[in-house]
Amino acid sequence: MNQQLAQHWGLNPEVAFLNHGSFGAAPRVVLEAQRREQDAQERDPIHYLAPERSLYKKLDAVRSRLGDFLGCPADDLAFVRNATDGVNAVLRSFKLEPGDRIVITNHGYNACNNAARYVAERAGAEVSVAEIPFPIEDPAEAVAAVAAACCDRTRLILVDHVTSPTGLILPVEEIVQQARARGIRTLVDAAHGPGMLAMDLERVGADYTTGNLHKWLCGPKVSGFLHVRPELQETVRPCVISHAANTPAEGRSRFIAEFDWTGTFDPSPLLSVPHAIDFLEGVIPGGLAAVRASNRALVMEGRAILCDALGVRPQAPDAMVGSLVALPLPAAPPRARSHGRVDPLQLALFEKHRVEVPIMHWPNQGQRWVRLSAQVYNDRSDYERLAAGLVAEGEASPA
Repeated sequence: MNQQLAQHWGLNPEVAFLNHGSFGAAPRVVLEAQRREQDAQERDPIHYLAPERSLYKKLDAVRSRLGDFLGCPADDLAFVRNATDGVNAVLRSFKLEPGDRIVITNHGYNACNNAARYVAERAGAEVSVAEIPFPIEDPAEAVAAVAAACCDRTRLILVDHVTSPTGLILPVEEIVQQARARGIRTLVDAAHGPGMLAMDLERVGADYTTGNLHKWLCGPKVSGFLHVRPELQETVRPCVISHAANTPAEGRSRFIAEFDWTGTFDPSPLLSVPHAIDFLEGVIPGGLAAVRASNRALVMEGRAILCDALGVRPQAPDAMVGSLVALPLPAAPPRARSHGRVDPLQLALFEKHRVEVPIMHWPNQGQRWVRLSAQVYNDRSDYERLAAGLVAEGEASPA
């Protein structure tokens, strides 16, 4: 662990934390900002939470900052709890007829693919799966796979910007362009986008984009966004319908008003997001662009260390790598396969070797992958410790 930079987080110094990609980790300064917001809330809950008195103004300030950061007008952004929440809002609002199709990918996040199947089943529609190869040699293979899964009844494509099980940066701009030419709408799950990638939502041009602010942007948990193109905003409703459905908020679109207030909630995670952006802009020289570059260089170094230990090759071209990398492990024997959410090897690495890293079963039970994350608090020694742990557990060979 990079001790100089790790001091900004409250992470356990005894653990090599290589799983920033799951829930992120908020720096101390961000959590302190959140605590100040929570204290202010409890000093006067009515004034703080009554939307028209102060909350709307505070949310609008964050929305403006976030619009600049994401490359889109602030008025096209709503707040959600997380990317899964945003995906559900779009899917549950989307009008489907019997026989219509939604395209998902085999690399898609399980929760969001489940949501697509749920709404399709209720409407008598179908879900088609684009089989993106892995290992993959060229981003064009992903574009071709998605295109091949579409037909004249396809109404929506749900595609990840960065895939969760495999860490691939998908060429979403090309996918969106091809979809639009065929009259198909696109929903981009950018759960891993903010903080890992330079985001420009206007350039990408997806109809809907949702993402997390608690992962690579290092905001507090329960902070996400949903971007919807202006002409579609009247059709997208939050999963929880509340006052704004029939009580207009002066000077606000129904799209923003409905998402801004779905009932009593703690807005402190959202209100702390600007502090997370400020932190990443100042944590190392060069700002957030330098953080992204440093994290990518570090995960590439970690990939090389693990490829040597596992005797495997990289599974994707460098152009498709951000701050996440997945590498194959030997197939798990039946007795060692996961029967819950946590693989036995993952538990062994944590409990015996003090390494926190996810072991992914994808696309089928028993096909295992180790997924590496890189954040500025990591250093080479973390990946070396992981390699040593895999050797000790019989998953890799000593150098």
